[in-house]
Amino acid sequence: MTRRATPPNFDAAAFRQALGQFATGVTVITTRAPDGKLIGITASSFNSVSLSPPLVLWSLATRSASMPVFRTNSHYVVNVLAASQLDLCKRFATVKGDRFEGVSHAAGNTGMPVLDGAIAWFECHNRSRYDEGDHVIFVGEVERCGVREDLAGAAPLVFHAGAFHQLQSL
Repeated sequence: MTRRATPPNFDAAAFRQALGQFATGVTVITTRAPDGKLIGITASSFNSVSLSPPLVLWSLATRSASMPVFRTNSHYVVNVLAASQLDLCKRFATVKGDRFEGVSHAAGNTGMPVLDGAIAWFECHNRSRYDEGDHVIFVGEVERCGVREDLAGAAPLVFHAGAFHQLQSL
């Protein structure tokens, strides 16, 4: 017999507050639309899945205007932001129009944008997608990755309890 989950005993606000206690890194996921337009969104839902094969995951709200491009594109880049890149994080989270205007980047091997100043990046093949609740979970097979040598060990941008933070040394 398959047992189903019981209904939650909390509301959305309580769930969000509890989730906010888990600190996450901050990324900007970038790709290129079929017409060549660059697309990018801020995401803190990034996680490793497997070392062999090298897999990562992230999720995007189903209502996102960028969903059609990310759902159908073959590749994207996960750019891990440094603590000094809060403005970039906010730009890709809120700016309407061309989020790449004035943003320094270079094309990776797949032609997708790798952001200058990101402390690490992962060029991914869009391996699989899973519709779950109000989000789609993307699993990317990492084809190339790198760490900016001049930023290796730099403090990452972290999101915790509804705010951005810089990690402090222990």
